[in-house]
Amino acid sequence: MSYPIDKKLVIAVSSSALFDLTDSHHVFLERGIEEYRRHQEAHLDTPFGHGVAFPFIRRFLRINEVFADERPVEVVLLSRNSPETGLRIFRSIAHYGLDISRAVFMGGASPHSYLAAFNAALFLTANEADVHNAIEEGLPAGVVLPGTTKDRPDDAELRVAFDFDGVIADDEAETIYKESGNLERFMEHEQQKQHIPHQPGPLAGLFRGLANLQQLENEKAEENPEYEKIIRVAIVTARNAPAHERVITTLKSWGVSLDEAFFLGGMEKARVLKVLKPHLFFDDQRHHLSTPAGDTPMVHVPFGVANRPN
Repeated sequence: MSYPIDKKLVIAVSSSALFDLTDSHHVFLERGIEEYRRHQEAHLDTPFGHGVAFPFIRRFLRINEVFADERPVEVVLLSRNSPETGLRIFRSIAHYGLDISRAVFMGGASPHSYLAAFNAALFLTANEADVHNAIEEGLPAGVVLPGTTKDRPDDAELRVAFDFDGVIADDEAETIYKESGNLERFMEHEQQKQHIPHQPGPLAGLFRGLANLQQLENEKAEENPEYEKIIRVAIVTARNAPAHERVITTLKSWGVSLDEAFFLGGMEKARVLKVLKPHLFFDDQRHHLSTPAGDTPMVHVPFGVANRPN
């Protein structure tokens, strides 16, 4: 029996994250809304190219193909377009065979307020203002940063990588470091609290939802040893030992096990990301995302002390 939407892992995505809207956006900026509307009508049957989040979304939706009875995931389109100008978006969705049927078209306004209505664990968009507004309201969102997109059809695995502090967990530890400016003080604080779990961060729901899907996969693999798992999740954090212990404590308190964890001690994250090749990497600190990392799709989560003015 298919899960109701309040039991599913739901991801909301904007057209700007899912597709490459560069040409259309230039028309809008340079010629205005009426010319933009005519442009979309003239190219109604011309599919948009892949956006940065496309490879992630395509693989995420494949989970429903594997678990056809449960259909445990859903993707909802949240768009600033009007229903009229959004016709090309849905024709592009149909062209690529993406199982997306629910949508919100806001006619120029931000759609972020509807995240809770759709039980969304994440809102992916290239619109920074929408993400900042969502985060300020306690809603899970990330800015999909510009980048190149490479999607190998023969690669079915979905690889997702997260920073820990300010993304999966709250910014308690980062606050200690920023206020003291002292790495030793941070390490001391985390050692003293190594048995106390962190409070959830903005993407904790997404992280735990992926863990629940992995449990479904584990059960399927027990029934069928030849089953090839789809989801692979990693934490890539600047922490190192002994501050890593509180990370493990937090995950255990949530009943979550992890495929891979990289405690880098300040080493450049790009060195790991180039090998891991995640389809999305989430970090709360923009400078970590501007570090060259090949074609790694990057998502900025502007949460907590790392994103407040000094």
